[in-house]
Amino acid sequence: MPASVVAGMSLGPDFFARSVHEVAPELLGATLLVDGVGGPIVEVEAYDRTDPASHGFRGCTPRNDSMFGPPGRAYVYRSYGIHWCLNLVCEEEGSAAAVLVRALEPAHGLERMCERRGLDDQRLLCAGPGRLCQALGIDGTHDGLRLDTVPFDLSRSFEPVEVAAGPRIGISRAAELPWRYGVVGSRYLSRPLNLGRRRAEP
Repeated sequence: MPASVVAGMSLGPDFFARSVHEVAPELLGATLLVDGVGGPIVEVEAYDRTDPASHGFRGCTPRNDSMFGPPGRAYVYRSYGIHWCLNLVCEEEGSAAAVLVRALEPAHGLERMCERRGLDDQRLLCAGPGRLCQALGIDGTHDGLRLDTVPFDLSRSFEPVEVAAGPRIGISRAAELPWRYGVVGSRYLSRPLNLGRRRAEP
């Protein structure tokens, strides 16, 4: 991915103040950096308020409060008390809709990512939400922060990427919904794409 992507259009609250199902596939190809470390997003999952697999389905709690906040903020939670996971809040305040960032292509700050992850295999550095957060140094202190201000830098170019959609991973409820999106042909996905619908995103 060319470095020019980093200098692309910054994604602020207006970008996220739309249906999570519009935002999620459009995030593919966008470059996510945290303190200068990261790369292009290659896999995401969408969660909305009607979704029984969503943290916001049963209402607001101290743990998921950021998910109900303004669009364009980070919702960071700990999965099974072990791994941090990064979500990008969408729609209007109170909607409880967010996009889980599942994988990205490591392109910036590789040395720091390898140190944090304790490995040299670039394909596995950010292939999965927990791995991604460890590689980028994301933890609970990032919860609720704006995505268009330091330490975050989120932008995208206008180069199209081919997107596939299909069932989400690692959930027991509403697992059949085709709300997982990935870049077709990427070697950095958390799982292979066995997905149906395909389209090119602008």
